[in-house]
Amino acid sequence: MDDAAGLASAAPVTKERYRDAMAAVAAAVNVVTTDGPGGRAGFTATAVCSVTDAPPTLLVCVKRDSSVGEAFRANGALCVNTLAPEHKRLSNLFGGRTPVEERFAAATWRRGPSGAPVLDGALAHFDCRIDRVVDVGTHAVLFCEVLDIGVGEPCEGLIYVGRRYDSVLACAAAG
Repeated sequence: MDDAAGLASAAPVTKERYRDAMAAVAAAVNVVTTDGPGGRAGFTATAVCSVTDAPPTLLVCVKRDSSVGEAFRANGALCVNTLAPEHKRLSNLFGGRTPVEERFAAATWRRGPSGAPVLDGALAHFDCRIDRVVDVGTHAVLFCEVLDIGVGEPCEGLIYVGRRYDSVLACAAAG
């Protein structure tokens, strides 16, 4: 079979088909925060992943037309706060149209080395300096140098799969 012929016969990838397929991919739930000259802001994200460990770098995707995008660009810093199951409500607050003051009032925060808010009780946090921004389609991909990390006490992580929350064991059982 000719590779070109096989590609030509594939069904078109529509936005709906793509979203349906991505719903089958389990992903950690994170609240991504920033603070600085551009203001305090945050959003819920599953589009976060490691890029390299030398230097420690991760990427975060944010919708270009979102209300928080400009704050992240202006501040040049962010913190990825990886959530535990008890943070479902916080995830929903940061994922919706809740005013920024209400979002941050729902939890306890401290300031990380970058100036971004770090969630007390997060499964893990990655405090970062935004090194590069690449616009791709509807999103901006933020490449972030990790300045500080922390791993919390929770032993379960919050994931999103099948358009719903679930939890997964995130540490080895003692014994």
